[in-house]
Amino acid sequence: MRKNSPSMAEQLSSVALRYNNPLAHWATGSTVPVSTPQTVEVATVQDRDDQQAKIARLEAVLFLAREPMSTRKLANLAKLADGTETRTLLKQLSQRYDQRASALQIVEVAGGVQLLTRHQLASWIHRLHGGPEETRLSAPALETLSVVAYRQPIVRAEVEAVRGVQCGEILRVLMERDLLRIVGRADELGRPFLYGTTKKFLQVFGLRRLEQLPPIDQIRKVEVNI
Repeated sequence: MRKNSPSMAEQLSSVALRYNNPLAHWATGSTVPVSTPQTVEVATVQDRDDQQAKIARLEAVLFLAREPMSTRKLANLAKLADGTETRTLLKQLSQRYDQRASALQIVEVAGGVQLLTRHQLASWIHRLHGGPEETRLSAPALETLSVVAYRQPIVRAEVEAVRGVQCGEILRVLMERDLLRIVGRADELGRPFLYGTTKKFLQVFGLRRLEQLPPIDQIRKVEVNI
């Protein structure tokens, strides 16, 4: 008995399926969606526009923020997917500022991110803006602040033991300047207050976190403007 030979379409379909080729769909009569150059171009433009819109929202949030913000909070306010996307867009925005030598820069400080003017413009901006005369921390205040920064949380008696003088008034002044705060109470007689540094302390000294404090043997006398 003679067997019918497979048709040309059936042969093509068999070979195509073997190699997982879209030709199999053509040979069997089904259709395959085809992306034209115009479709791809439109999709690319839309993706680019979406990216620019996200960067614009992120820049606006940074511009309005008065303090450093975490990437998670930035993502929430700028309607971004998550902190990972926020960090990617922050990098792109920072590169734009650098490429055009902008007066602005994105700085990681005090556990967050903040949009600031560049350091070299500080004196010019101060003259332009005016305002009250800056108050500098005295040497005793800086010494007290350093003791707390490196040994926190610390009680007043320990600070005074290190400095060899009473520090109650200086601690009060540093708290009024929002450089120190009470972080708890010690588990000892009288439950004295424990002192620690604040977020503003990190901002003033340009630190992202306390672990960035320089080794004590590298500290030099400095003037700090508050």
